[in-house]
Amino acid sequence: MSDRAHRPRQQAAGPEDRRPAGSTELLEYTATRSRDYLAQVSHRRVAAEWTSEELRGLLGRPLSAEGEPDPAIIESLAHAGDHATIASSGPRYFGFVVGGNLPAALAADWLVSTWDQNGAIYAMSPLAAVVEEITAGWLREIAGLAASMSVGFTTGCQMASFTGLAAARHRVLERAGWDVEVEGLCGAPPIDVIVSDEAHYTIVMALRLLGLGGRRVRRIATDGQGRMRIDALRAALQSTRAPCIVCAQAGNVNTGAFDPLCEIAEATRKSGAWLHVDGAFGLWASASPEYATLTRGIEHADSIATDGHKWLNVPYDCGIVFCADSQAHRAAMSLEAAYIVGSSCERDPHEFVPEESRRARATPVYAALRSLGRAGLSRLVEDCCRHARRFAQGLHAAGYEILNDVVLNQVLVAFGDGERTRRTIAALQQEGTCWCGGTVWQGRTAMRISVSNWRTTDEDVERSLEAMLRVAALSAHG
Repeated sequence: MSDRAHRPRQQAAGPEDRRPAGSTELLEYTATRSRDYLAQVSHRRVAAEWTSEELRGLLGRPLSAEGEPDPAIIESLAHAGDHATIASSGPRYFGFVVGGNLPAALAADWLVSTWDQNGAIYAMSPLAAVVEEITAGWLREIAGLAASMSVGFTTGCQMASFTGLAAARHRVLERAGWDVEVEGLCGAPPIDVIVSDEAHYTIVMALRLLGLGGRRVRRIATDGQGRMRIDALRAALQSTRAPCIVCAQAGNVNTGAFDPLCEIAEATRKSGAWLHVDGAFGLWASASPEYATLTRGIEHADSIATDGHKWLNVPYDCGIVFCADSQAHRAAMSLEAAYIVGSSCERDPHEFVPEESRRARATPVYAALRSLGRAGLSRLVEDCCRHARRFAQGLHAAGYEILNDVVLNQVLVAFGDGERTRRTIAALQQEGTCWCGGTVWQGRTAMRISVSNWRTTDEDVERSLEAMLRVAALSAHG
């Protein structure tokens, strides 16, 4: 195939259609449309306006033989974004535990795409490798973790847990005399995996991907807030003789509750089990002097998984894994190839994550942390938790039932029976002032309020609370 087939085709239409892909004008136009989107995201209704049929009508078409003008492509995507996105980056989205994009993090993410670096090894991008190293150090300090812990930047908490549990699999089987990286799992000693009844489904998915199965895990009962019962865990550990991995939780996705990490760490250490902690958003409570006590004990974990695009408020996709056993971490993730020129004195990021081709995803985290500083990150966490308490107080005062102890940024509210609660959630989403999702907590249908966005203000909370109360009152009448 000739080189000409790879070049953007010059269009015969007007002058603006002759701009090649990647031109300054095209990027400036895209930046303008992005600024327009950000300018209205705090004011628009949160739900998407367009249906899937309307989206397909704008974007769905036969693929052309010769390509289309770049400006027309960007215009159609930007127009669709104005009408068919959920304003999850805005200040009144409380449906899932997701943050918005801090300005510095978003701008850094644009640079990451502009640089077009493969951040796998130092030789391919010294910048990506060094920024990742610096950022890892800052994150360890914020979380109160040992400087010796290895760190990897993954696509999200799902793959961070996969990575931490892969290191766990390596080490517990090695102790049993088995090299899983060489021999695989066929014939390997069985591994006991212990999780709580409230373990997030991504933990089970990671176990499935690692060949450890989802059905054979041993589940530990939890208390009324979803915290693992330490007495039940100790009993389970006493009954196991196999290589063992325990998965605990720092921040329940429904209630915000934390497993008793100090006691769990002590029990696993005595039994020789590996302790993995899912701290998708809860880990960052450690950034606040007011909430850091919730994470006490997490520093004794063997591996920890967390998200960047939740409370750190950086763009998708970003997860982070910390591992106390750096040798097991690297052994589980690293492979050698003749054409990969590793560095003897610099950090090669691919040794700590499953991906080889990967963007420099630590860079937006670096920018976010520099922008916030320690005090700014602490205020972000504390403000979100304060907003959650205000939601709970206002809803409780109106006579609605709060189903959880509001210890962090999560609120569960029931508006009566299950049908009325579901009706209220659907009406609130349609009304558009804010967006909350539904869940089922210990047999009760509830609306879940998750406050994680740096943009959310007191005014946004009061405006959203007023909408919740108004919609709930109307829903009471069917």
